[in-house]
Amino acid sequence: MTKKKPENKNQKNPSTEKEDIEAAVKAASQTPKDDDLQEQLAQAQQSAKDNWDKLLRSQAEMENLKRRNAKDVENAYKFALDAFVKALLEVKDSLSMGIKTAQEEKATVKHIVEGLEMTDKVFLSTLEKFGVEMINPKGEAFNPELHEAVTMIPMPDKNSNSVLEVVQFGFTLNGRLVRPAMVVVVQ
Repeated sequence: MTKKKPENKNQKNPSTEKEDIEAAVKAASQTPKDDDLQEQLAQAQQSAKDNWDKLLRSQAEMENLKRRNAKDVENAYKFALDAFVKALLEVKDSLSMGIKTAQEEKATVKHIVEGLEMTDKVFLSTLEKFGVEMINPKGEAFNPELHEAVTMIPMPDKNSNSVLEVVQFGFTLNGRLVRPAMVVVVQ
């Protein structure tokens, strides 16, 4: 007897193919064991607990950060002028020494004026340290953004619309006008 060879080597026996399908269906339909589900549930619960703890810690840290920032801002407002006040104390000391010198018997007007001029220099240098600059526009063209005209005087020999005299100096703080200079302007 001669055996027939299968025509296609890749072709399976129908009974083997049926067994493979049944095995796959059976494997897919099997439910995991209860122990496996309990383990997965425990892991999920632990992960949720860990994430909840992280969230609570993050919220607490954010609240602490808000409180620290609020305190820093409050201290900044309270002590912003600390360095400025310390610098002004030099001016106060200079004025006190000038008053003491003026009250002495041998004090002369010249000495008192010298003391006042020195105090004025100390005061102006203190202001400059903190961005305050004096506006002294004598001889310059009148600028309504920086100057305030008190009066106008006709003077044919001077340039029209120029500052003849400064009645009160003006000041700027970091380039922003604090007080305009009060001036007499040539008409």
